[in-house]
Amino acid sequence: MRRILFALLLVLPLLAAASDNDIDKINGAARVEAGQHAGDVSTVNGAVEIGAGAIVQEAQTVNGAVTLGERAQAAELNTVNGAIRLGTDSKVNGDVDATNGSVELARGADIGGKLSNVNGAIKLDAAHVAGGIETVAGDITVGAGSRVEGGILVDKSSSWFGGNDRKPTVVIGPHAVVKGTLEFRREVVLNVSDSAQIGPVKGATVQKFSGANP
Repeated sequence: MRRILFALLLVLPLLAAASDNDIDKINGAARVEAGQHAGDVSTVNGAVEIGAGAIVQEAQTVNGAVTLGERAQAAELNTVNGAIRLGTDSKVNGDVDATNGSVELARGADIGGKLSNVNGAIKLDAAHVAGGIETVAGDITVGAGSRVEGGILVDKSSSWFGGNDRKPTVVIGPHAVVKGTLEFRREVVLNVSDSAQIGPVKGATVQKFSGANP
């Protein structure tokens, strides 16, 4: 019994330390320096910046951008009214969601869940998304050599004030692969490289192109 109590006394401070590892701010940037570890990182009216090689849990902000440095890792990324940038060879195990903001994945970046936004461009540069891509009014570029599982969905607007009438442009670049259905519930321009591989298409007409860009 004494050994069990002694073990518990050793473990409890470690659990308390882990819960104190979160970073929570208001009206300012929340930063995790390169190579450091943290829990949940959040702020309001400020940016979240995760340094190169750092590891965090959920990183989120309202009215600010989220930046994941090269080789950094996170469980999830979320922002409202801000952009999200994933650096070279960075990894997110779960979902990445930007409401009213662009999302950019640098070369080798990897998302284990879904990538979604409402407005703002989505760009992949030889990157990987395992859980599909969803948007309402954003352009999507699945750049050369990128891979997407789970398909692509461009949904219609559910706003009471009407949607954006501009047609989103979707580009599937050279040697890119999109597995799953490409479904479009609003009118889009769909450009697909003649060297790309895609799944079934619903709601749009494929326009083939050769070379680096349409």
